[in-house]
Amino acid sequence: MEALLSSTALQLKPIHPSSSFSSFHSPFSSTSVLRVKGNRKAENLIQKSHFSTVLPLRVSASSQAAPVETSTSTSIPSEMKAWSYTDYGSVDVLKFESNVSVPEIKEDQVLIKVVAAALNPVDFKRRLGKFKATDSPLPTVPGYDVAGVVVKVGSQVKELKEGDEVYGDIHEKALDGPKQYGSLAEYTAVEEKLVALKPKNLSFADAAALPLAIETAYEGIEKAGFSSGKSILVLGGAGGVGSLVIQLAKHVFGASKIAATSSTGKLELLKSLGADLAIDYTKENFEDLPDKFDVVYDSVGQGEKAVKAVKEGGSVVVLTGAVTPPGFRFVVTSNAEKLKKLNPYLESGKVKPVIDPKGPFPFDKVVDAFSYLETGRATGKVVIHPIP
Repeated sequence: MEALLSSTALQLKPIHPSSSFSSFHSPFSSTSVLRVKGNRKAENLIQKSHFSTVLPLRVSASSQAAPVETSTSTSIPSEMKAWSYTDYGSVDVLKFESNVSVPEIKEDQVLIKVVAAALNPVDFKRRLGKFKATDSPLPTVPGYDVAGVVVKVGSQVKELKEGDEVYGDIHEKALDGPKQYGSLAEYTAVEEKLVALKPKNLSFADAAALPLAIETAYEGIEKAGFSSGKSILVLGGAGGVGSLVIQLAKHVFGASKIAATSSTGKLELLKSLGADLAIDYTKENFEDLPDKFDVVYDSVGQGEKAVKAVKEGGSVVVLTGAVTPPGFRFVVTSNAEKLKKLNPYLESGKVKPVIDPKGPFPFDKVVDAFSYLETGRATGKVVIHPIP
């Protein structure tokens, strides 16, 4: 089972369940189709549907970016806008819903007013049914990464409070029973242990680009036994995970040498992130380099070649594709403690999110965002913002 969790692809500019559906019914009582222009001049169908339990509509915020209210004096609506799908399949199964019930929170959860979200390969793999045997029941509101404002807290929540600006990966186990309610909605419910206070210097869009990718990068480096003075080769260094592996290896783990691969046009990005050696995979075979590495972090699925670049006794972290010893695969476990540990590096500017320059995509262009991510050409993360 493929487990590439974060976008394989810095906006190219510096930083600037689980919950259950209380009345998420299907089939829908009525439908209408709205035709909109895509940002690649292609028309996409957004199917606006109503659930069989129709509740009073909430007037949505302007689609223009606006200051986010941190006050929770305004009552929380009973329903919200969200993207969902009732069947597995291509982007065509995605529907824009106007009347989804706002999720109820459990004692250990907070309700977040979503301001920004981000897409990862696990999102489209889930939608395609790649791990439906362990998925939560359909229908699904997709989305793992979130950044937003806490508007309600459960009785057992100990640290977070209403008005806190937070970010996180809302699914503790990426492939094992992820929530039905994801982050591509106006509100989402999540356990307190999975979200952390947003770094003060980051916008919501910047913060949304980080959780799953930075947790995957950090956990993989840690599991490989990487430490100060060791060398690392990052395959897919311009990707969502790879770009953060480079930065964490340099600033958090104290790497002695960092090499990374990318296509020709992204080599300077690798160097700006901290790579000592930027390898153009279209012109060079990294496995033929005379120097070998203590750790190879493979985020793109080149396991058989990766093991040829590792030193004897070294480790190869594999996120997707075949695993060849001494390679190992892991699936990240969401945990806010990782984010809290890394927040100082983010607030100091040493570690930066990388956002694809085509984004952020507005909330009504989620289909376009998924389609772009699935081309495999994205640089860093594909972000959705603003979310009304």
